[in-house]
Amino acid sequence: MSTEAAPVIAKAITQTNSLVAKLWNYCNVLRDNGLSTIEYVEQLSYLLFLKMADELADDPFAREAAAPIVPPALDWKSLVSKRGEELEAHYRKVLTELGKRPGTTLGTIFAKAQNRITEPALLEKLVVDLIGKTDWVLEGTDLKGDAYEGLLAKGAEDTKTGAGQYFTPRPLIDAIVQVMQPRPNDRITDPACGTAGFLIAAHSYIRQHHLKDLSREQRLALGQGSIWGNELVPGTARLAAMNMLLHGIGEADGSSLITTGDALADAPSHRASLVLANPPFGKKSAITVVGTDGKTDREDISYDRSDFRATTTNKQLNFLQHIMSLLEMDGRAAVVLPDNVLFEGGAGEKIRRRLLQEFDLHTILRLPTGIFYAGGVKANVLFFDKRPPRADDVPNTSEVWVYDFRTGMHFTLKQHPLRLADLADFIEAYKPDDRSARKETEDGRFKCFTYDELIARDKVNLDITWLKDPALDDADSMLAPDVIAQEIVEDLQAALAEFEAIAEALGGEVKPDITAEEAIAEA
Repeated sequence: MSTEAAPVIAKAITQTNSLVAKLWNYCNVLRDNGLSTIEYVEQLSYLLFLKMADELADDPFAREAAAPIVPPALDWKSLVSKRGEELEAHYRKVLTELGKRPGTTLGTIFAKAQNRITEPALLEKLVVDLIGKTDWVLEGTDLKGDAYEGLLAKGAEDTKTGAGQYFTPRPLIDAIVQVMQPRPNDRITDPACGTAGFLIAAHSYIRQHHLKDLSREQRLALGQGSIWGNELVPGTARLAAMNMLLHGIGEADGSSLITTGDALADAPSHRASLVLANPPFGKKSAITVVGTDGKTDREDISYDRSDFRATTTNKQLNFLQHIMSLLEMDGRAAVVLPDNVLFEGGAGEKIRRRLLQEFDLHTILRLPTGIFYAGGVKANVLFFDKRPPRADDVPNTSEVWVYDFRTGMHFTLKQHPLRLADLADFIEAYKPDDRSARKETEDGRFKCFTYDELIARDKVNLDITWLKDPALDDADSMLAPDVIAQEIVEDLQAALAEFEAIAEALGGEVKPDITAEEAIAEA
């Protein structure tokens, strides 16, 4: 980093942190009014959009001769002209009316919007003192985007609402994007985008590494359709759309880059050259899947997917099959998936055999526990490319490199959170510029397995371990009691998730939302 750039970066970080702190302080005020963090961010999204649309409407250079994004009777000026109960009533009307524009960014952000701020005085404080006193368009894309994402990260810590399931740790996203190296001509998607972290990081990477080389058409495509996502939950989709808009992706009155719905319901309508995804955790879906094997697993919703080779109600296995279909030829993917995808028999084995045969599954990153907000998650990142069939039925995967970032690695969300620097050795070992230059590392964490070795394993089990935790042999390296306790909770939660899946498969009832701590207390 140059000496000239350092002060600029430091100032930007300070400004971002200051803005996050300011936004967070208002969240504390509204929490006393009964709002959760995510509900606050949701309300903030509505108001930020209206304020930014107002700033753009007043900028003669931004939208020459264009119709206003928001009708005058529903715009920011119509809000700030009112006070008290009149303001609260008008705000409810604005939310209702702006949600009636499906297919647009405006419609995605305001879909089924409701006012959660029941105290008119608090709403007025938010409108006048917080949003109204800042020029959000002039603040710059990086500042306002990073501030909003910082708020989403804080919202993910609100475990009671389950918001963390939509949030992938940013250091993990950045490491994945660094090794995948998105390109200007890529068509990039995430079929379970949450708050759009992967899409924003990919866009940022292209801007950082290719901005000077982009043609006008490529620059326009970056914000108008070459990057898109899907999210099942409308409330999360609105956060994703707003997050992308604040990062300079998409247009307020243009077609929405975030679609809302069940990604697994239909075969992909168009393909992507790069898929980055962390499908939702949880083993079972309420579905009926009809695969090409002719079998049917019955639940509530029917998925008639002729492109699925195996029938299963395992949500992650179906997402893996969906992403296989979503990739264009020579497309590449990086997908976060739980351990059961690597070892589950039946449909799982069938899908893994297809993955090794028809795709080049070249890398698996074994992730440590303690990095996700959802408890009990043991996950991996699968990196694979789609390849055309080879002569004589030769498999497209010749070898799989596995990086064990789990054994002996201990993270917690607060005391010892994951940092990008923790993944530096993996990024180096991955060799994103030339994978043929890979070598097994001296610490033994990066190991190569041939196709023949993998296909000979029982049920083509790809859940491979070979390292031993040094803490098991060295008393001096024992972990702190709180870390040990947290890891026990993580293991119990993972075990509970597996038992729940078994109970569901056998037709039994599962107690909803039980935590490991509650299970221990009941026992």
